[in-house]
Amino acid sequence: MYLSRFLSLHTLWVTVSSVMQHYPSVWGHYDVCKTQIYTEEGKVWDYMACQPEARDMIKYVKVTLDPPDITCGDPPETFCAMGNPYMCNNECDASTQELAHPPELMFDLEGRHPSTFWQSTTWKDYPKPLHVNITLSWNKTIELTDNIVITFESGRPDQMILEKSLDYGRTWQPYQYYATDCLDAFHMDPKSVRDLSQHTVLEIICTEEYSTGYMTNSKIIHFEIKDRFAFFAGPRLHNMASLYGQLDTTKKLRDFFTITDLRIRLLRPATGEIYVDEQHLARYFYAISDIRVYGRCKCNLHATGCKEENKRLLCECEHNTTGPDCGKCKKNYQGRPWSAGSYLPIPKGTANICIPSISSIGNCECFGHSNRCSYIELLNTVICVSCKHNTRGQHCELCRLGYFRNASAELDDENVCIANVCDNELLHCQNGGTCINNVRCQCPPAYTGILCEKLRCEREPGGCGGRSSAPGRAGEGAGPGPRLLLLPLLALLAARPPRGC
Repeated sequence: MYLSRFLSLHTLWVTVSSVMQHYPSVWGHYDVCKTQIYTEEGKVWDYMACQPEARDMIKYVKVTLDPPDITCGDPPETFCAMGNPYMCNNECDASTQELAHPPELMFDLEGRHPSTFWQSTTWKDYPKPLHVNITLSWNKTIELTDNIVITFESGRPDQMILEKSLDYGRTWQPYQYYATDCLDAFHMDPKSVRDLSQHTVLEIICTEEYSTGYMTNSKIIHFEIKDRFAFFAGPRLHNMASLYGQLDTTKKLRDFFTITDLRIRLLRPATGEIYVDEQHLARYFYAISDIRVYGRCKCNLHATGCKEENKRLLCECEHNTTGPDCGKCKKNYQGRPWSAGSYLPIPKGTANICIPSISSIGNCECFGHSNRCSYIELLNTVICVSCKHNTRGQHCELCRLGYFRNASAELDDENVCIANVCDNELLHCQNGGTCINNVRCQCPPAYTGILCEKLRCEREPGGCGGRSSAPGRAGEGAGPGPRLLLLPLLALLAARPPRGC
């Protein structure tokens, strides 16, 4: 009995799991760009907003130091132990792998013992400030999704600024200030993220939480992304729909979490005291063992993938967009101004796909029967509007009901579609003409016209002159016969569908 119950529960779980695969999780509303749906027109693409998955962005970063010779080891020098600032017999030597501390060790997997880290020169030039700028560049717009975390192997700095750029390092703005004394260092009152709210979430603050000295259990500095998300999505980020709605409608908020570059400005190393011990300057330096930056490629909600190409991240754009950030429409798809996708309405958002250009070849070709086109977003296609000359269809290439293709005319001819002009019952071809497929009269050589009712010589210079009327033709000077006067009425009657029996 227990076995059968277990199997039943297992079957139910498998069924539910397979069904739930089609429903995005709270973090994954926008991980699909399009899906096929069935409409009255058949199977078509349904487009939606989309974005790449978040990932460890440090894998793609380029790091530069200013000044460039600030890394220790050239020439070799000694420094004090991390746990004991008065044990100063450790060595940094760039020419020896085991003793070198190059910048790439800020990001490597911890494989060597002791832990690997980058290290600056010591504060040997005191009282000259020991300043270091560490710039992280992606050559790509990044949207942050988790806290920025910096792990120091030395004591955490007494003074530091985290800065961001949105224009590839041309201009910078502060993200957060860090100090043991905010008022003294930056003339700012100390705050923490917990002091902020929805209305002040963009405020740049100075915090004293991460600037204690040589405490061995206090090596980490945070820039709190998730705590700011929580003001909109709740403490456990369970209401991401609310956050997405805010990001969608508030550009400043969206830009706040967007970067192309980060810069860590180290302004004063950890001293652990209110003064600097000038007899032991080897105690003072910066050392970083890890930096973590999680985010996603910014693709303006027009891509689910981001690939690395020639050491550069590029969005795999959908919705007829192109560019490193999917920031413009493809050629021949500029029928309206480019627009970023929208998170709203939840949960699929709005794709805002680029539509074909009205003038692009093959997209708005109406064979001269219309000069207007309309884009049908559901079908992702362009159709001609207000087709003239009795035509219809996406490109005005078909004939309206009751009209037939004139086999002797090209598609761009105004007379390409003609009425049901003969049927061998009511609308006879005259003067010996033959009705071909109820579409046209094939006239004898001497006659022309829709029903072969005209002498061809009438079109020639000088007219028919003194020629006698041909057999079956009304005498000269006679107007059109009663049959021709009834042609429009008979054509209308012939076009009507027959009644049921």
